[in-house]
Amino acid sequence: MSLLSQFRCCDKCSHTLKNPCRDRIFCMAGKTSCHDDSSCRQLRQENLKVIRNETGEDKVIYIGYGTCGLGAGAEETRQQIEKWLAHNNQEDYKLIKVGCVGLCSSEPLVDIQLPGKERLSFANVQAEEVAGLLDNVFSGVISKAKVLGSFPNENLEPWEKVDNFFTQAFFAGQKRLVLENCGIVDPMSVDSYIARGGYQALSKVLNSSTQEELCDEIDASGLRGRGGGGFPTGRKWKFAYAESSRQKYIICNADEGDPGAFMDRAIIEGDPHRVLEGLLIAAYAIGASDGYIYIRSEYPLAIHRLEKAIKEARVHGLLGSNILNSQINIEIKLKKGAGAFVCGEETALMHSIEGKRGMPRPRPPYPAVRGLFNQPTLINNVETLATVPWIVARGAESFRKLGTENSKGTKIFALSGDINRAGLVEVEMGTSMRSIVETIGGGVSCGRKYKAAQIGGPSGGCIPAKFIDTSIDYESLKKVGAMMGSGGLVIMDDKKCMVDIAKYFMEFIRRESCGKCIPCREGTRRVLQILKMITGEENEDESLNNPLERMQAIVSLRKLARVIKDTSLCGLGQTAANPVISTLEYFRDEYEEHIFERKCSTGVCSALVEYHIDADKCTGCTLCARECPAGAIKGARKAPHYIVNSQCIKCGVCLEVCRFEAVNLRTGEK
Repeated sequence: MSLLSQFRCCDKCSHTLKNPCRDRIFCMAGKTSCHDDSSCRQLRQENLKVIRNETGEDKVIYIGYGTCGLGAGAEETRQQIEKWLAHNNQEDYKLIKVGCVGLCSSEPLVDIQLPGKERLSFANVQAEEVAGLLDNVFSGVISKAKVLGSFPNENLEPWEKVDNFFTQAFFAGQKRLVLENCGIVDPMSVDSYIARGGYQALSKVLNSSTQEELCDEIDASGLRGRGGGGFPTGRKWKFAYAESSRQKYIICNADEGDPGAFMDRAIIEGDPHRVLEGLLIAAYAIGASDGYIYIRSEYPLAIHRLEKAIKEARVHGLLGSNILNSQINIEIKLKKGAGAFVCGEETALMHSIEGKRGMPRPRPPYPAVRGLFNQPTLINNVETLATVPWIVARGAESFRKLGTENSKGTKIFALSGDINRAGLVEVEMGTSMRSIVETIGGGVSCGRKYKAAQIGGPSGGCIPAKFIDTSIDYESLKKVGAMMGSGGLVIMDDKKCMVDIAKYFMEFIRRESCGKCIPCREGTRRVLQILKMITGEENEDESLNNPLERMQAIVSLRKLARVIKDTSLCGLGQTAANPVISTLEYFRDEYEEHIFERKCSTGVCSALVEYHIDADKCTGCTLCARECPAGAIKGARKAPHYIVNSQCIKCGVCLEVCRFEAVNLRTGEK
């Protein structure tokens, strides 16, 4: 049974979650009540302290159990924690699996809360380190090498000489609105969410806002869609609300398919009820009675936690019939996608829900007019919906104060690539790229230099070093040939080949094209052919084999990219050539180097490099010859060796194993 369902304010306030009233979420969260008595308020606060583990008597261990944590070994760490607790007669400790707090590069994260003490967080806790760590903490000894900080709480005693967890560089530059609960609340508990203000926004709109007022509130906030194009969310809601129909649909687009993007997954894994609350508020705003969460099957943990959240919400009267005694009925279903990138496009997504092949259709009519099953439909992505409860609870004006003139609020980015601190970051609109890379991310990894950042996934563009001070907002990114997109942010150092990067994204786009329209289907294939030719790969088109034809190809590449952009059917096709356009704009010298000099100075394009053995340094130890998988290295023992280039597969093993620095990588003209 839910803890919250057992709590009452006092005898005069007998409203419990088993006996619902419209004000119960407010009442239980201690914000207001139908009987405002001092003893009533005190009892409410005591109840909430129990749920939030703030009584001073709590014995809790939290473990980061998102996908990133599991990939870093969180399951093995969890098993060792349970073994240690059993062996040391500490079975009264609760072990809570939380989502990712954002600092993915420090997983597995383990937080320990001893009775009366603040919650203490440790980084990179591998299974073999558990016993030593717990022995020390339970003895009052803190490992400075592992500790990240403590979570401040006025009800609990702080740890001596331990910093606030959120003052470290990774978090200090962030503004956490959507992510405020991730890594903090138990994602499998509606109690934990409600105790931190969850579902207050839903109760507020059902209790005191008309649909029109709610749409106006979201419009006034300046919230724009966080899934790609940045269309004003309130205006989109108004279009759907204005349609007269007995049946309307609401869809949460969680089909996150961009390489390097994991924002939606992390939000759902860490705070699923927040997404659900935003979806219910949006459904009420437009008058939808049925909704879908479209999520890719590759997210099993997110799916599991969403299913649990939906079940809990239904049990507590927050979903289904007569929500909070409001006479409002809303049903939500999960639809699992098969991983097609094109299903991130809203019309293709609707076709998939309908049981058809996921292919886009021309617009207009737009989904707000004729969408799912030919009925008015509102589609928002995960981050957009997860922002809604914050706006409703605190007011549109509070949201408008954040960000720039035309880009309000915050934006979440999946920070990855050649960066010291990778993870999920939420920053105020208008924050510079430099701040994200150097302050939050801790700079480019391995001491190398920043070269570019790919933002917006395959549909985005590259931001070169000369624009590193660009403000992260919709308008500023467009000026430098990039776009906000869903929020993937891949940092690249000076060892990356930008022609190869363009080829990688074009391979992805070409593979994921649905094939419905010719510009996208054939155009991306031809662009990929040209890029392969430039990087020296084998190509089915043998005509691309001399410098003049290669030069003509690069001219064609720019024209072809523009044609794809201008004539493709859907938004994905129209932005498919963006990586090529932006790399041609800012890294043309690399294209020219590949075409005219037939070299790749970074050594990434293996077809344009050669391995060479320096006879003066080679001792004839034969190690490289023994390790070469192609048998391309020849020479007698204790005599200089050489490489037969026609046999070399350019795997680089010889360079790795040579102990005398005799193997060199030649990136010059072949």
